[in-house]
Amino acid sequence: MARNMDMKKCPMPAQDPDVRSRNFDEVALGYTWEMAVGEARRCLNCPKKPCVSACPVQIDIPAFIERVAAEDMEGAYRVLSASSALPAVCGRVCPQESQCEGKCVRGVKGEPVAIGRLERFVADWHREHAGEAPHKPQQNGHKVAVIGAGPSGLTAAGDLAKLGYQVTVYEALHTAGGVLVYGIPEFRLPKQIVRQEIDGLRAMGVEIFTNMVIGKVLTIDELFEMGFEAVYIASGAGLPRFMGIPGESLKGVYSANEYLTRINLMKAYLPGSKTPIMKSNRVAVVGGGNVAMDAARSARRLGAQEVTIVYRRGMQELPARREEVEHAMEEGIVFRTLTNPVEVLGDENGFVRGMRCVEMELGEPDASGRRRPVVKEGSEFTLDVDTMIMAIGTSPNPLIRSTTPGLETNRHGCIVTNGEDGLTSREGVYAGGDAVTGAATVILAMGAGKQAARAIDAYIREKHA
Repeated sequence: MARNMDMKKCPMPAQDPDVRSRNFDEVALGYTWEMAVGEARRCLNCPKKPCVSACPVQIDIPAFIERVAAEDMEGAYRVLSASSALPAVCGRVCPQESQCEGKCVRGVKGEPVAIGRLERFVADWHREHAGEAPHKPQQNGHKVAVIGAGPSGLTAAGDLAKLGYQVTVYEALHTAGGVLVYGIPEFRLPKQIVRQEIDGLRAMGVEIFTNMVIGKVLTIDELFEMGFEAVYIASGAGLPRFMGIPGESLKGVYSANEYLTRINLMKAYLPGSKTPIMKSNRVAVVGGGNVAMDAARSARRLGAQEVTIVYRRGMQELPARREEVEHAMEEGIVFRTLTNPVEVLGDENGFVRGMRCVEMELGEPDASGRRRPVVKEGSEFTLDVDTMIMAIGTSPNPLIRSTTPGLETNRHGCIVTNGEDGLTSREGVYAGGDAVTGAATVILAMGAGKQAARAIDAYIREKHA
């Protein structure tokens, strides 16, 4: 077949910014068949596959794209699903620009192949056209428990189920999906897609129990007493952080975690919703990551007239995906960089009325290699806002570590592993994802889940050898 030597990737169709900023429908509309085939033919099918080396779950990217180029979408899906339990999710939320697409040879003199958009197209095509449920593997008689039904836990569960294990997932919330359902907004990741991906795991024999807070309802020691031979902790990092500045207890100050959970999981955006969330006119979101973009864009859709991202470094240092920043700017989100809040101001009724800030400038690099922001003297000013959303990171909930004797954690509350396969200080107990690294990306959590599944399989096989 003829290669497509266009220097630029096929643009992604999307809702008009003026329209989408008033609804929670998905922003990106997806490729057509013709767009997907044309974009796939931009791939050079490199023999050394540099894109694969940058994929945390090691998808054979040239192989799946070659099937798209040949118009064999089901074949492409088989390649994807061999490595990824959640391809429709990854195609939407993975930071491809810093991973697979960042290594694409086509990106040297032009734009890389749109790997993420093709992954999304293939997964969506399969979901709409697949005629039968996934095959349920024959069970091998061994049981594994997974704590947390987020991307890391679901990935481990899927890989272990394929190997024949009887896998039971325990989820603390009333809905499976973890950050995929409570953290990422509908306009980036429709929840019906998450449900269908999870249904595929259930069809493979994975059991998922919700409203099960491990450490309270059951302990890890009790799971072993129930016959589980290994436990994978993928409980995430859902404990929000605050800055510790005056006024953070005022009405109208939210953590991004709470704000997004009320919107995404509790559907605060739907007409007649009983989920309490304050209607705001002027919102400030503190932080510069993807969570900050999600909170700001959600506030805009809830009717806020002015939404401002407040970030202490510059635009070049924003950790959020470039696409999310561009979408936020298109939707009218204001970026006030090199700015840091020092106090939340309240009115006589205890509601937020403003935020006292200082301007920053970048000094010498810190331990992470980024230039450290320092206060510019005499730069104090007040930002007029009625809602403040803190999106400065999260840490793991202490419940599991406090109820599991011998489980080593670090000073941030993250579970310590051997760094190779997720093994913790307890025999038979593995951990991965945000519970180990702190808040990170969906695909890195999935990579940890795959790694742990391989290690658990080897551990149980050796034990019974």
